Amino acid sequence: MFVWPDSFSIAASGLTAQRLRMDVIASNIANAQTTRTPEGGPYRREEVVLVPQYVQTPGFADVLSQAGGDGTAQLPAGVRVAAITQDPSPFQLVYDPTNPDAVNGYVEMPNVDVTTEMVDLISASRLYQANATAFDASKQMAMAALNIGR
Repeated sequence: MFVWPDSFSIAASGLTAQRLRMDVIASNIANAQTTRTPEGGPYRREEVVLVPQYVQTPGFADVLSQAGGDGTAQLPAGVRVAAITQDPSPFQLVYDPTNPDAVNGYVEMPNVDVTTEMVDLISASRLYQANATAFDASKQMAMAALNIGR
């Protein structure tokens, strides 16, 4: 049975994805000076990979087959997290011979740029707010539709 992707689930998927993105960015900022991890070496920046979700629409077989299609289509149904990957960019070398992790006076520092992380955090925060607004607007429309029936 086909279930139409409702605006609540679409907005909720965006809220979930952006919340995870903010958590990963916060972790990156918190570890911007971490030179020693359990895996060995400095902390490596992480990134969230988001991909669109789709839902098959077999309920539109007549319309789509008349348009020359096979009777199915994909409707956008939100977003999902595909993976959390590590940024492969090189570590920064900082001259600090007093650091216990120094090799020949240089310390490998994490590949985290705090300015970039702050820009990403603002972006994720704004997208979270936009999804919350869409969710609230959907709720108001549903309430208005229920009030029409009274």
